Amino acid sequence: MTVNTFMKTSYSADDVIFLLKDLSDIELEKDTFAREQLIQQGVHYSTMLPKEFQPSEAYIELFHKTLAQYSKRIADAVAVVAEMIVAHKSIDRVVLVSLARAGTPIGILIKRYLEQKYKRTVPHYAISIVRDRGIDEVAIRYMLAQHPEAELQFVDGWTGKGAITRELTEACKGLKQQGIELDDTLAVLADPGHCSSMYGTRDDFLIPSACLNSTVSGLVSRTVLNDDWIHEGDFHGAKYYAHLVDQDVSNLYIDTIAQHFSETTPDDLTTEPVTWLGMQSVERIQKKFNIQNTHHIKPGVGETTRVLLRRVPWKILVNPAHDADLQHIYMLAEERGVPVEVYTDMSYSCCGLIKELTE
Repeated sequence: MTVNTFMKTSYSADDVIFLLKDLSDIELEKDTFAREQLIQQGVHYSTMLPKEFQPSEAYIELFHKTLAQYSKRIADAVAVVAEMIVAHKSIDRVVLVSLARAGTPIGILIKRYLEQKYKRTVPHYAISIVRDRGIDEVAIRYMLAQHPEAELQFVDGWTGKGAITRELTEACKGLKQQGIELDDTLAVLADPGHCSSMYGTRDDFLIPSACLNSTVSGLVSRTVLNDDWIHEGDFHGAKYYAHLVDQDVSNLYIDTIAQHFSETTPDDLTTEPVTWLGMQSVERIQKKFNIQNTHHIKPGVGETTRVLLRRVPWKILVNPAHDADLQHIYMLAEERGVPVEVYTDMSYSCCGLIKELTE
């Protein structure tokens, strides 16, 4: 496959190349309620986009406050997961493959860490994977054509129930049948779901890049897999939101965290086994609240934030022991009039429950 131009983003091409088809001129956004109705009626979420959340001034202030508060903690976790990659892959052959969009800032941070610590410039791409519809095989083949000896390392931001972890494993099984052998290990910054063996931390705390949407992700939308616009041989799609450039904090986010890399000392790379502990919490929540569809249970700080930003929430469950990490959750819930309920029988700090809409 020949690509003459890559999708425009607010990140430098030195940090990441997005292997996505530019759909910026196509109207794909639907308001939150209409989109939720369609999803619950069986329309796949990847065929459309949510309207971008426009944060209040108070919320933007909270983002900057939490970024300052957590930047060193995130840098430490980046260093740990980056060192795990080095321990399992040849640094001269590794290619970082971020799962757009939550994985992209983390992939950039890992790339920056490796450049600073090991003086190696590691290729980094962002590609699409879609729950229930698989990974972008066109993008996989493109990367392998560019880097024939590559050891691909998939990267994401955090785990929730582990749906993308399982999707990646299934995708790699399918590719193996086509003669493409890939390591399906997913490197994540935070693994509160206990479903990845390569992680920076298992603490369920706020990763500030979960607070916002495109304005902390290179001004790139969620990825799109819509047959009206994505044809055979195309990458999965996305949009570039040029009109939000004045609100963009994508590079500020990266630079603020990366400045702490010289302070990190990731000596202990011991990991706990994959137990899927998070799914046990989800099963208890499903039974306790009589929820029919587990897709309506979104555990962890990152997923709960997404529920509040672009879904129709029913209620938010919180563990008060983690209140210090949940201030943006409380703010978003209050702004949207979403009830918050104390619930401690879970391995997560919080959990977002999506409202079941009746037709």
